[in-house]
Amino acid sequence: MLRSIPCSLLLLICLAVSPLPAAEKVFRAGVAASNITPPLGELIVGNWVPAPARHIHDELFARCLVLDDGTTQIAIALCDNVGIPQQVFDEAKSQIEKATGIPASHQLLASTHTHSATTARGESKVLTQAELTGYQKFLAQRIADGVRRAANQLEPARIGWGSAQEPSEVFNRRWYMKDAAHLGNPFGGIDRVRMNPPRGSAALDRPAGPTDPEVSFLAVQSVDGRPIALLANYSLHYVGGVPNGHVSGDYFGYFAQYIEEKLGAEKQTPPFVGMLSNGTSGDVNNIDFTQKSPPKYAPYAKMQEVAGKVATKVAEAHEQVTFHDWVPLGAAMTALPLKVRQPTEEMKKHLAAVEAKGEPEGFSREWTYAQRIAHLKDAPEEVAVPLQVLRIGDLGITAIPFETFTETGLEIKNRTPFDDAFTIELANGSFGYLPTPEQHRLGGYETWLGTNYVEKDATVKIVDALMKMSNQLQK
Repeated sequence: MLRSIPCSLLLLICLAVSPLPAAEKVFRAGVAASNITPPLGELIVGNWVPAPARHIHDELFARCLVLDDGTTQIAIALCDNVGIPQQVFDEAKSQIEKATGIPASHQLLASTHTHSATTARGESKVLTQAELTGYQKFLAQRIADGVRRAANQLEPARIGWGSAQEPSEVFNRRWYMKDAAHLGNPFGGIDRVRMNPPRGSAALDRPAGPTDPEVSFLAVQSVDGRPIALLANYSLHYVGGVPNGHVSGDYFGYFAQYIEEKLGAEKQTPPFVGMLSNGTSGDVNNIDFTQKSPPKYAPYAKMQEVAGKVATKVAEAHEQVTFHDWVPLGAAMTALPLKVRQPTEEMKKHLAAVEAKGEPEGFSREWTYAQRIAHLKDAPEEVAVPLQVLRIGDLGITAIPFETFTETGLEIKNRTPFDDAFTIELANGSFGYLPTPEQHRLGGYETWLGTNYVEKDATVKIVDALMKMSNQLQK
């Protein structure tokens, strides 16, 4: 749908406006969790070499929340997947709008970025598929079903928000290195920083970017105080630590379970839904690279530990939340045109030499990136990426369809006109990594063409567009 929007910055601004005083309005909320677990045999992506799913450790879900202020409705769905293309989300949005009347511009659909889910991706992040795959069609239908069920369960509610701090599980994964031997890239060049350097290496210099320890959250309860939903946001890539071939929602799924327990919301009718969105974590994981010999964990133990820490901090902060009987809702969306990067002549020459040698027997970064870049010959000159802002009272939620660096999220928090704000990444699409212009100059995995696909100053345009929408919504 958004791909058909003209490439001018046409804002779809829908503010909550009503002639009735707030005291006469009724705020409502509804939730549902829709199972999106794939069949065994589908390929799990998130590592260099995809592996077929052979075991479902825990079911995957699209966790859905619908809010209604009496005039405006918005929907949020968080899906256990590494990254869902815009085409799939657009299909889900079309079904949702047709069934519920909630406009596509008022629907924020996002991936959690678990690395233990089967792929919903197409061949390229900047090419439109001719037809959705079977799992993509199933996924769109189940997301739509979840939002429809949440809308069916709308009930009078109260809403509040807050935040906590959990700095112990976020570390910038991009490091300056003292030894150029660690800095080679697939194009025959030398970078200035490296993603995931050797732990405890004497060549480590310093991290190349910040972290954000804030855990923001939105809480919804019934008018008599029964928890309905809690949506949290933390800028941590994922945790991992699963056996090969296992499907899991990672720590996002465990958080949903733990926050339900900590709020005493088990076995309710309708069920409580806990939700954890991914913030701006494109350059952040939970590995302390200064530790040469980190503690050993059994499969799933580390993600359980991280989820427990985050849920505990949120539950403690939840006790201090002020709940509102009514707040205004609003939504804004735009399609921002961004140029698609193409390989330089030096890249083409190097990768042609790689391809001339033939496909290697084992994994090769050079071969992998040669294939990724080969797909770009059919890419358009630019893509129109969906950007979105939701207003929930004095809280602003920005949505970006990239794996976004933490410094961009911090810039948004600093510039927002809202009293509180957070960003959900991989929202409404999945277009690859989004380094800042300065990080592009440093190089590293996240900046490589084939990992990143759009122009190098994209963050500047994206943040400006999000602030423009935020300012209009906050008027």
